[in-house]
Amino acid sequence: MSFNISLSGLNAAQKDLDVTGNNIANSSTIGFKQSRAEFADVFSTSVFSNTKTQVGNGVATAAVTQQFNQGSLQSTSNSLDLAIQGDGFFITAPSTSSLDKTYTRAGAFQVNDEGYVTTSQGDYLQVYQVDDSGSPKAVSIDSTTALKIPTVAGEPKKTDTITETLNLPANVTALDPNSFNPSQSSTYNASTSVVVYDSLGQSHTVTQYFVKDQTAANNTAGNPTNVWRVFNYMDSKPVDINGGLSYVNSSIPNAATLVFDSSGAIDNSQTHVSGYNTTLNIVTEPLGKTIATPATGSFNSAGILSNGVDAAQTLAFNFKDITQYASAFQVSSLSQNGSTVGQLTNVSIGADGVVAATYSNGSTSKLGMVALAKFSNPQGLTQVGDTSWKASLDSGLPTPGVPNSGTYGKVKSSSLESSNTDLSSELVHLISAQRNYQANSRALEVNSQLQDNILQIR
Repeated sequence: MSFNISLSGLNAAQKDLDVTGNNIANSSTIGFKQSRAEFADVFSTSVFSNTKTQVGNGVATAAVTQQFNQGSLQSTSNSLDLAIQGDGFFITAPSTSSLDKTYTRAGAFQVNDEGYVTTSQGDYLQVYQVDDSGSPKAVSIDSTTALKIPTVAGEPKKTDTITETLNLPANVTALDPNSFNPSQSSTYNASTSVVVYDSLGQSHTVTQYFVKDQTAANNTAGNPTNVWRVFNYMDSKPVDINGGLSYVNSSIPNAATLVFDSSGAIDNSQTHVSGYNTTLNIVTEPLGKTIATPATGSFNSAGILSNGVDAAQTLAFNFKDITQYASAFQVSSLSQNGSTVGQLTNVSIGADGVVAATYSNGSTSKLGMVALAKFSNPQGLTQVGDTSWKASLDSGLPTPGVPNSGTYGKVKSSSLESSNTDLSSELVHLISAQRNYQANSRALEVNSQLQDNILQIR
């Protein structure tokens, strides 16, 4: 019996050495979780045995348990390197359509030849689909999809609205709009420009010229004096405003009109005579066709858009919070809602797990939210290699969740979780396991010597 006891001790010591050696070997493996060998004594009894004098039957390996404590985080320069600061696991799948999920803490992801984000073994990182605000549409394991990063930002979008916030200087000298000439700065009071896009994504420059109308002060019937005319040009070609004020000078386009009250705010009272009523929704005539100027019969806006683009495209100017104060001309904001086809310039992942792609056309697209899962008993997970696990009966079913909520943890971009192996402790434990092995070997040797002595008795 003593041989079996010593042999069980040798087996247990060998198991302890194997586990410790595996921990040491993976001390530099990203996302690795160290294991611990746990042992139990073997004690056999029967109904009629005397437990007071019973000797144990050795030792057995009770379990090799994984330790899922947090590993330290190391910074990298790759935005697709991800680490979880919490209890969650990344979800991966062997193909884009597979329902067989694996779970990992190793976040060294990369992009394959099809644009999908994968592990180094080719498994696909799973994300939740999100809406425009970045909120997940559904949070479940089956609703996850493989994360794909497109290299271009979809189809071009033509501009139809330009939104502006600005101040027009009240203390400038009023000018005669009939003398306006965009090539002579002395004929207008201020100007600003914005780039817009046609239906094929081609860029065009729209320039607005603001002229404070001196002829308005000479009118009778209570007409206002704080009147501004706005002339619009696209790529240096005149653009008519639909229903705008026309001038005898046929070289300038129909103008938009802005009227201010004595407090410097826009005046929409609609009490002025024809030609002075103003609106904050100023719309151009279609940009791709020739427009006849009613006053003269001549033509403006000819050939601005061509080469097969949408000829019916118009631009609406939304003057938001426009003022006329006695201060310098200032444009606080100037934006438009069109875009061209953009090339991928950057991918960022926030602590909430939302993956955002930025493109050269200035647009940003939310591609998904990194899906996380956790288990009621992570030590029951089945190891499948490559620092990955699968759910088992012992671990329980995975519980899906979103990053930065509960104990799932934050997603740290440009970071990797190091192995949680404490190398110093493992080396000390290695010495202890070695001594244990040697002691059991010595016990086996002593047993052998005793057996030899008995056999040599005459």
